[in-house]
Amino acid sequence: METSFEETLLELENIVEKLENGQLPLDESLVLFERGIKLARECEIQLKNAQQRVEMLKQEDNELRPELFEIKENSTLEK
Repeated sequence: METSFEETLLELENIVEKLENGQLPLDESLVLFERGIKLARECEIQLKNAQQRVEMLKQEDNELRPELFEIKENSTLEK
């Protein structure tokens, strides 16, 4: 089951808080940092999907109809 954007963001915020505390051993910090990067990418994908869904709404017979377009997780997310 895919987690919601809000759940993913909350977990990411908790990781950031732990890392900013500075009390963790290096190995644990690295594991959390890696998890944080993964979560940040998941949030970015979910936000881009939502943005594209909003942008692709069409006006047809006075009805708004969404056209879904999904970004695959393996897609490049470079800035």
